[in-house]
Amino acid sequence: MFSELAPIAAAQRGLYPALPGPELRAAARDAIGVLDLTADDVRVERTWNSGDLYGEELSWSLGFGPRTRAYLLRPAKAEGPLPGVVALHCHAGMKWAGKDKIADGPEEPAPEVRRLRDELYGGRAFADELARRGFAVLAHDVFVWGSRRFPLELPEAAGLSEADRYDLAARDHEHVVAKHCAALGTSFTGVVAGEDLAAAAYLRSRPDVTEVGCAGLSGGGLRAALLGAFDPEMRAVVVAAMASSFRDMLGGHVEKHTWMLWPPGLPRLGDYPDLVAARAPAPLMVQYAMRDRLFPEQGIRRAHAVIAERYRDAPGAYEAVFADVPHSFDVPMQERAFDWLAANLASSPASTSR
Repeated sequence: MFSELAPIAAAQRGLYPALPGPELRAAARDAIGVLDLTADDVRVERTWNSGDLYGEELSWSLGFGPRTRAYLLRPAKAEGPLPGVVALHCHAGMKWAGKDKIADGPEEPAPEVRRLRDELYGGRAFADELARRGFAVLAHDVFVWGSRRFPLELPEAAGLSEADRYDLAARDHEHVVAKHCAALGTSFTGVVAGEDLAAAAYLRSRPDVTEVGCAGLSGGGLRAALLGAFDPEMRAVVVAAMASSFRDMLGGHVEKHTWMLWPPGLPRLGDYPDLVAARAPAPLMVQYAMRDRLFPEQGIRRAHAVIAERYRDAPGAYEAVFADVPHSFDVPMQERAFDWLAANLASSPASTSR
């Protein structure tokens, strides 16, 4: 009924120009409203040893909302500084949990978390597995997830857990959050990116950490792409099952995604794959799930073409992985990413046994 709007907007607004990478990064950061935040008053809340891993539960203040909670995981017997990875949790319609979706603390994971891991992560806490490969891995809650979630009135829903009822309420609340952010001159995307930048800066500041990379699936993959675009010190970036052109998502796929993917102003600066690749020639791995119902295949293939073009003068810096899987970051995809991170973080122990 309103399909004629797309060509009118494209003609009048000049959508998806191909700005050079550095110009795109600066313009997109301003358009999205990325906040400059700092992880202040960092505290070690508790520590634990779990088999071959040592863990710290951290908390810090970002100046608003409840304190951020995070896990720092590393091999228990590691000596000296290690390469760091910011492990970014997904969206997945689950805001009750954040970091716990991808990292284990000292307690057993909740049934809802186990269910999600089975669906998306091959049943694994991928941050733990990455730490076992010889990395210092930081997994933190971000704006509206886990320790950073809002107090919401829960709906009555027989047979559902408190966590599942919260996620029902949070689904509609994301619209409210996005509107408030817009009214404050930023965006949902800009607040999330600001919190992730603060976490990455903290990890980089630790004396037991050398260079830093990041990795994430789905909404975590979007967060990884944003870190890659806006953090010039992000050494290596893995984006899993989160790459498609905007233009191919119109008319059937827009509604399937979080407000984080639709920051204001970005289409007038470039398509989403342009932003993913704006870090060129720095190392980038993009894993495409070819049976992903959240993205059209045409959009996935266009994303690859756009990214490959931006990396044309940096042979070997961009690695594309085409996995014949649904929307997920399964064990083979994880292992491929771990090997690539080991090769691209200069001090990483690439020969560490699995």
